[in-house]
Amino acid sequence: MNDKEKVELIPTLSTTDNWILLTHPQGARNKSQPPFRESQRTARANGKCSRHKGWWREGKDELATHSMTTEIWISTRSQISEATRMAIQEALEEENTKDTHLFATEDLEKIHRSGTEEGLLGIYNFPGAVYATDGSNVKGVMGAGYFKLDENRGGCCQLGRGEEGNSSNRAELGAACLALEDAKRKQDRKPIILLSDSTCFLSSSQKWIGEGKSPSMHGNPDADIMRDIVQLL
Repeated sequence: MNDKEKVELIPTLSTTDNWILLTHPQGARNKSQPPFRESQRTARANGKCSRHKGWWREGKDELATHSMTTEIWISTRSQISEATRMAIQEALEEENTKDTHLFATEDLEKIHRSGTEEGLLGIYNFPGAVYATDGSNVKGVMGAGYFKLDENRGGCCQLGRGEEGNSSNRAELGAACLALEDAKRKQDRKPIILLSDSTCFLSSSQKWIGEGKSPSMHGNPDADIMRDIVQLL
């Protein structure tokens, strides 16, 4: 916020108590200074990790490391439990570079999810199994994983050997195959939704969907995994 926006916000914060303010120290030489009279500090920690600016536009969950001290302020008319204060303090001191998965069931969380892309598609009310998959290829080391929404669990593995080739598409295919293998083990014949953020995976899989198509595995560098996927389907 710019200075004008801060000045406009202070009257609202001064007359309400249902807010939390996350800020860097406002005092000189990194010292604490209340942003206004009706505020009290609940937590303070040296910077570790936080969201990249505009993270929601790209859907990335990587966190940005920074060195600035961060403070949490609430209204002087508010009270929080010691357990909540400790949870906030631990979050500020977190050193992991990935977000911990949390799928809450409170009404507000359900309302938020219903407005997401998946919510508008009705995925959260789907009667079958819902899998979200993702693959990674970091310096030639491929990983594949999935999360099963209706059972709140997941699985992952390292994928293949270097001589077999490595690519982001291969990792994404491996993640999809891993999810389908898990679904097959259930043997309940429930319908399945498989969510993926990989354009390469969706385009390569599309060739095998629908009537009147005769695709070939010839020349496909990931034919071994694609063959397993087709057989599982």
